[in-house]
Parts: sequence; structure tokens; C-alpha cells
Amino acid sequence: MTLKLAIWDLDGTIVDSRKIIQRAMEIAFESVDLAPPDYDATRKIVGLRLDTAISELAPTQTAERLQQMTLNYQNAFVKLRNDPDTPEPLYAGAVEVLQQLIEDGWLMGVATGKSRRGVTKLFEKHDLAQYFDAHYCADDGPGKPHPHMIECNLNHLGCEPENTVMIGDATFDMVMARNAKVHALGVSWGFGATDEIMGAGAHEVHHDFGSLKSALDSFRLSEAV
Repeated sequence: MTLKLAIWDLDGTIVDSRKIIQRAMEIAFESVDLAPPDYDATRKIVGLRLDTAISELAPTQTAERLQQMTLNYQNAFVKLRNDPDTPEPLYAGAVEVLQQLIEDGWLMGVATGKSRRGVTKLFEKHDLAQYFDAHYCADDGPGKPHPHMIECNLNHLGCEPENTVMIGDATFDMVMARNAKVHALGVSWGFGATDEIMGAGAHEVHHDFGSLKSALDSFRLSEAV
């Protein structure tokens, strides 16, 4: 049977980072005396490179100020990660599905807007490195929705687009998947709304890990199309 590759987003897909990202963004804006964005505005930029995301939220600010806000966000996030009031838990069922996919013979990759430092810290916190054969992030080249991170996973693991699935919760994940010509599976428990994810090109949107696993089983057993 042809090897299949599942490429995962992290924030909003495997890890519930909604609270910590929103609070870090509030701190970044407040640190330069700007009114912080509300959650609905923040959620729509999650997945982009951090500097791009902040410039989207504060388009009238100077490059120097945006750079300072980006640094302030990063510093706030590091502090919040160790604060029990801003947990960064895995979604229930995530680890079980990752383990099942490995047992089923899947190759596993990551494509995330996090920095390399952020990926390392998250993997250490939740012992996630064991589940992935490759992982690419915002530090490795063009960010979402450019297909670069998916293409890096494909090249590293020797897989073809038609045998690959991208799993994510944001519109940028789905556009990236379409740009890379891989199958796009959305999940509704993170930052994106179902209609937004479908509108961005998802082939399907799943509302729990059980449904997602069934879709992945069907894809694994299918012939390349």
C-alpha cells in the first residue's frame, strides 16, 4: 500500500492555545498604548507568521513599532506559558489519534506558523516529538498560505501530494493545502468557523477527533486520485 502523509497544524488543531494567544496579543498592543484586538479579530490571523499577523491587526503602525510589538508578544507568550491561568492543553483525543495513525503506518508532518523555539517548547511540554517524522515552521521560509512548508514535508519524507492530507483549523491551512495540491481536512474546534474553513477550500470539516480519524482511515485505504 502506498505510504500516506498527514501534515498537521498545531495551534487550534492539536493544542488549545486560544486563551494564551489572545492574552499575549492583548499585552503586545497594551505595551505600546494601543487598544488590543478582540478575540474575533485575533482568531482570524492565527496561523500567519507572527510579524505578518501583527501587521494585519495594526496596519497603520510603523515598521519599528510593529517590530517592538512582535518582540513584546514573544516575551509575553514565554511568560504566559508558565502561568497556570493561561494553560496550553492538548485537545482531548489528540494524542490517541496521533498514536493510532502511527500504528496504521502513516507518515506524520507539521506545518505551523509557530517559531522554531515555540515548536520545541510545545513538543517538550507535551512530549509530541515522538509522533512526527518532520516538522516545518515559520522560521523555515515563506509562511501560510504559501505552500512552502507542505512542500518541505513532501520533499523530506518522499511523498506525493495526491497521497497527502493537510489537517488544520484555519483558512490559511486550507488555502495552503490547495496551493500545494494536497487533500484539505478542516477541524472546527480551533480558531476558524466551519463556513470560513469550507469557504477557504476544505474538502471536509470535522467536529471531533473520531470523525477526523474515520476520514483519515478512508483516505489511507483509497487509491491516489
